[in-house]
Amino acid sequence: MREVVFEPTLSGWRDVARRLVAEHVAPEEVVWSERKEAPDLFSSPEAAESPAAPELRVPRTFVELAGEAAQGEDPERWQILYRVLWRLTEGDHEIMRRPSDPDVQRLKKIADSKGARTPKGSADEGAAPFVPDTSSLAVAAKAIEKCKGCDLYKNATQAVFGEGSPKARLVLVGEVPGDQEDLQGRPFVGPAGAVLDKALAEIRLSRDKVYVTNAVKHFKFERTPKRRIHKTPSSGEIQACRPWLFKELEIIKPDVLVCLGASASKALLGPSFRLLKQRGQFVESTWAPKVLATYHPSAVLRADDDVGREKIYGMLVADLRKAAAAAK
Repeated sequence: MREVVFEPTLSGWRDVARRLVAEHVAPEEVVWSERKEAPDLFSSPEAAESPAAPELRVPRTFVELAGEAAQGEDPERWQILYRVLWRLTEGDHEIMRRPSDPDVQRLKKIADSKGARTPKGSADEGAAPFVPDTSSLAVAAKAIEKCKGCDLYKNATQAVFGEGSPKARLVLVGEVPGDQEDLQGRPFVGPAGAVLDKALAEIRLSRDKVYVTNAVKHFKFERTPKRRIHKTPSSGEIQACRPWLFKELEIIKPDVLVCLGASASKALLGPSFRLLKQRGQFVESTWAPKVLATYHPSAVLRADDDVGREKIYGMLVADLRKAAAAAK
């Protein structure tokens, strides 16, 4: 038997499940144990950094059901989720279309009980209750104005939705709006946006041909006497805001997805993804056939000297050129 100790969240389960599938560990060989407290870096092998497992192509219906069931209380939910995932990867592609399947029925009951227990709009659900059931970016952009999925809305000027062509084959995902984005209500219009525009111009790709957005839609900052200083969003804030990003990608259905920076990479590829190790490499994802991670344009601005800035900018341009070529 193989005992796995994991963080009892969807992302925590998913990271372990991917590795188990990659190692071809059958469901009956796994014992799932929820971690009850924060891991101790020195206490067990589970705390050590594990190599990122490959992305798995699964139906969106499974992704959505897994997100709901993971919030339930049934202690067997992780085992059932893995059993369904295993069956999908083993070739049972129709399982989610068979409502009478015992495993699917069980997951739906767990998801339904979660919905009855958790008040709509609670913090546990993040942005999900505010995301409309729509295939229109305009409708979603209007709805996000009322989002209170995390506390960032309290201090931000406004939510900043994505912008660009709804038919874009290439989508660029950044981290979080900056000061200018917060004030203007548009993504990538500040200093980092200028770097991105320059890079896109260098590869002869018009910005109106792509779609740009952020993993988190409200500006997170620390206020000083002179200005507002950007702060990196927490994993909880990223998790809470992901339903908006998922809705954008669900509507657009891009061929190529570019994650700009570590926060966007982890939002879409999981917390085990390591930007410095996997930058510029195409991987598969639920959200696009090809996903590539690269530096955020702000990394160019933060470099220590001209040599560093040129090096990072060169890698950003090279990665964007690779992504653009794949989207043609």
